[in-house]
Amino acid sequence: MPLLSVKDLRTYFHTRNGIYRAVDGVSFDLDRGETLGIVGESGSGKSVTCYSLMGLIPQPPGRIESGTALFDGVDLLRATPAQTRAIRGKRIAMIFQDPMTSLNPYLRISEQLIEPLLIHEKLSKTEAMRRGLAMLEAVGINDAAKRIRYYPHEFSGGMRQRVMIAMALITKPEILIADEPTTALDVTVQAQILELIKKMQQELGMAVIFITHDLGVVSGLCDRVQVMYAGRIVETSGTRELFREPRHPYTRALQHSIPSLQAKGSELFTIPGMPPDLSKPLAGCAFAARCPQAADRCRQETPQLAPWKPGHQQACLRVQAGEI
Repeated sequence: MPLLSVKDLRTYFHTRNGIYRAVDGVSFDLDRGETLGIVGESGSGKSVTCYSLMGLIPQPPGRIESGTALFDGVDLLRATPAQTRAIRGKRIAMIFQDPMTSLNPYLRISEQLIEPLLIHEKLSKTEAMRRGLAMLEAVGINDAAKRIRYYPHEFSGGMRQRVMIAMALITKPEILIADEPTTALDVTVQAQILELIKKMQQELGMAVIFITHDLGVVSGLCDRVQVMYAGRIVETSGTRELFREPRHPYTRALQHSIPSLQAKGSELFTIPGMPPDLSKPLAGCAFAARCPQAADRCRQETPQLAPWKPGHQQACLRVQAGEI
């Protein structure tokens, strides 16, 4: 039985300019100890999917239109405020994209770090501080006894990200959602952060949902990958299988866009066109307008995920028909 089972999740934003279908029928399972990567261009619905699970969608304008997300018998999409408070930050934790905007600039690191322990585990402040110091040391912050008294602006970007990881892991969650945690970091610090997440996952036995644009990160960190485009999953597979034999044209285009795989001195490949306007109904395949292999029926019929091999699904009409 999966630790988390999401079925037919649809999250729309109702605005003056129309209804934006940010997540439009997403389904997936997450097993204990598994690392699931979610990749795709900006605006594909990666972050909104996880924000929906965490109950962080602003309502209005956002609205969960349909779907279920079962976690230990609780539907996260319809949980009561009391159930949400008991799960969020304790059993399911999240690392956000920008630690500078996620940390409160007016509070010391110590106050923000130990808050989950005071709320969820009812520890004394002394015991919570002891746990907080141990966690800062575990994530690689030297002289933690002194630095725990600092304010966020007194840390570098990499150190702030380590603090965010410490805050997420201090309650030993069962699921960690990492929303592009290394986007703004240099390559050296990025490698350290990824190694830290992998180490902490092994020690705690938690499942991880890793949201990123970087396919290189996915290849070295994730067990399974789902590729999102225009609010839908267009391909999902084990990581090795996906890189060895991608089937959907969008997945192939993403791989072709990796600079390190292109010949030195050649022009960098970019996917032509722009993602579709999600406020307008999409006829047929959402990627058809940018796909060099699209046929007439691709612009008329909406493809659904279908098995290609055991554990490998894709949503391309021409692939399913054996034409490409």
